[in-house]
Order: sequence, then C-alpha cells, then structure tokens
Amino acid sequence: MKILVLGGGVIGVTSAYYLQRAGHDVTLLERQADVAQETSFANGGQVSWSSASPWAAPGIPLTALLWLFKPNSPLVLRPRLDPALWSWLVKFLGNCTATRYAINKQRQVRLARYSHECLVALRDEIAIDYAATTRGTLFLYRNARDLAHGLHDRALWEQLGVQQRVLDIDSCIAQEPALAAVRDKLAGGIHFPDDESGDCRRFTAELAKAAVNLGVRIELQTTVQQLVRSGTRIDSVLTQRGAFRADAYVLACGSYSPLLLKSLGIRLPVYPVKGYSATLPIVDVARAPQGTLTDERYKVVITRLGEQLRAAGTAELGGYDLTLRPSRCATLDHVVHDLFPHAGDFARAEYWTGLRPMTPDNPPVLGTTPFGNLFVNTGHGTLGWTMACGSAKVLADVVSGRTPEVDLNGLTLQRFIT
Repeated sequence: MKILVLGGGVIGVTSAYYLQRAGHDVTLLERQADVAQETSFANGGQVSWSSASPWAAPGIPLTALLWLFKPNSPLVLRPRLDPALWSWLVKFLGNCTATRYAINKQRQVRLARYSHECLVALRDEIAIDYAATTRGTLFLYRNARDLAHGLHDRALWEQLGVQQRVLDIDSCIAQEPALAAVRDKLAGGIHFPDDESGDCRRFTAELAKAAVNLGVRIELQTTVQQLVRSGTRIDSVLTQRGAFRADAYVLACGSYSPLLLKSLGIRLPVYPVKGYSATLPIVDVARAPQGTLTDERYKVVITRLGEQLRAAGTAELGGYDLTLRPSRCATLDHVVHDLFPHAGDFARAEYWTGLRPMTPDNPPVLGTTPFGNLFVNTGHGTLGWTMACGSAKVLADVVSGRTPEVDLNGLTLQRFIT
C-alpha cells in the first residue's frame, strides 16, 4: 500500500520506518530542510518509560496556581483569547483526580514500556549512534516534604511492575558523584533504573537514514497545507509543491495536527505546551552528571549527551508562539549552576524552544479516524521519544490490518468523540 506520512519529527520518522518495514511503499513529507528540526531537535533527552506520569494529577491545580507567582516557575500561562486553550484547560483540570490519574498513568506506562521494548529491539537490529546511556533516571528532591510527596505513587508503581529505588543523599551522590559538591542542597531521590537517555535529534536523523535505505522517500521543504477529503476518505494532501496522493495517510505533525484536522470536522484536543532547553559544552567532566536527572523543584531535566550537557524544562501555555524568552532560559541556567557549578560553558550555550503536543489527559492519540484511510500518531506531550518506537509499531499494525501487540484502550481518538 502506498502511504504518506506527514511530519518528520521522531514520531513521523519512526512511523515511516515501521510502515516501510511492514511492506508498504512510504513517502514522508517534512516542511523543514531536514528531519527532527522542531520539537524533536533539542528536548530533554530522556527515554523515561518507567517514570512516565501524567501532568494532570491530584493537587496540580493548586500547585500550578502557586507556581504562577514564583520566580523560575515550571509553569507559565500567557492568557489569550484562544478557545482551544481554555477548552483544553477545562478538560485537563477534569483529569486532575486520583481516579483519572491512575487510569491515565496505567495507559502511559503500558505504551511506554512496550515502546522501550521496541527501541531495544531496534537498537539490536541496526547500528544507531545517539549518545545513549542506560543509567536510569534520577529524580532529585530538595526537601523531605517534596520527597514524601514524590513517594505517593509507590503503590501504583508496584502495581504496574515498575522498578524504583528510594535514595538517601549518599546514594544520590553514588549515582551521580558530581552532586557531592552540593549535598547540602539535597534531601534524597528516586531512581528508575530501567530508563535511558540520549540525543533524540541524532536518533531521528540516524533512523531516517535507515528508513531511506529500506526504501522510504523523504520529501523535505514540503509544507502540508490541507487534507482534501472525498466522502469518508482522504483524496490527497495539498502542499506548496502541489498535491500528493496515496492509499493511506498518517498524520504525525505534533502540535499542528489539530489545525489540519479541523477542516475535516475532527476536533482533536491537542494543545502546544512550549518547552525550552539549553545545550552547552562540558568543561569539567568530574563536575558534570554521568546520566540524566530531573530537579523536581524546578521540573528541569539535566542530561549528559556525550561531551555536552542538555537542560530542559518549562511548561508555557501561550499558543504557537516560538519566542525564545530570556527569563525562561535564565531558569535553566540557574538550575545547572546550582547543581553542577562550573561543569559547563554557558558562554557557548545554545538555547532552543519547541512545542510539545499535549492531550488534556496526557496519553497520546493513535490509530484510526472517522476517515477510512487517515490515521493519527500524535499528542505524546513530553514523552514523544519515549513512546515513539512503540507508537510507530502500533500504527504500522493498525494500518496493515493487524492486531497490535499492545492494548489500545484509552489511546485512540475514540475517547474524545462524544
């Protein structure tokens, strides 16, 4: 079957790879001059399948309100006349209950676990270099109260079969020796040993080469402008280069997916949640982390990527604005300086911002649509790379008419159709 994949981020490229491997004739359309130039370009670098948790959680409404008035806040809300934003927020708040949180976490972990299995299998099949480390994810806590709060999910982790270790200060330092210089700022941590980290852009670029070797065609600098319908099917995709036609279409355009679906009468509640990152060269290896960690006070990820450090964080709700705001970059600087002083050269830091496609309940949207030959793979939020391989393999199975290896209950568009 001839298939068009729309979008060249990590979700689109993995979708193209698995579809081609399943025996289809795949073409990928990407508006940038290369793959992985937007949300997949400089994210936090975590493959955090076991520590995956919904942002919509009990207590978050009050916590988020308090964050709005703090310097270096993890959350920024930029009020605007945007019905999609307010509709998304209402749905998000409706998921901030203990019952909904447990359901959504189970759905996330189910797909994320499967995706990690697919990533490991993929890595065994093809040589792919992306500065991977397999030291797990360390969540750092600055005080005992926050650590206790972080342990609220222990019973749920155990129920889901997720390995985790509670660490005292000495154990945190044993995991990341460079933290010895700031032990007085720590209260403890939680370590998820099965998580990984690496460079998502490099992974996507290398996988794109492997996909091309399999026969995938990648059309760069090709902007999708409209999905053209014919009855209950998609007839073609209009771009600035003309129309492209196929037997089936896979929409993997991240935060921009709802804009393309709107003209088809499909309301997909995916909203762009803006994040920032700083990437800087390491100047003192002994003072730098060896793997990846999350500072739970500021919700900032710090990841070792070879000879570089990557700090990433912030959830900014303000539409499709890609302005790189100095105040947000300063928060990243502050956290890295605070935990790993003198590890990196901020004079040579490169700052970036991207839009994470977030659903209000946080699991992504996979599979079929009301149009028989249109499929979606989007809405992964901060877990795009974590869930990429599994989502793509599921998508390839659905398109091919096979039963996926993972239960799709609660992961499809159907949950938003009333």
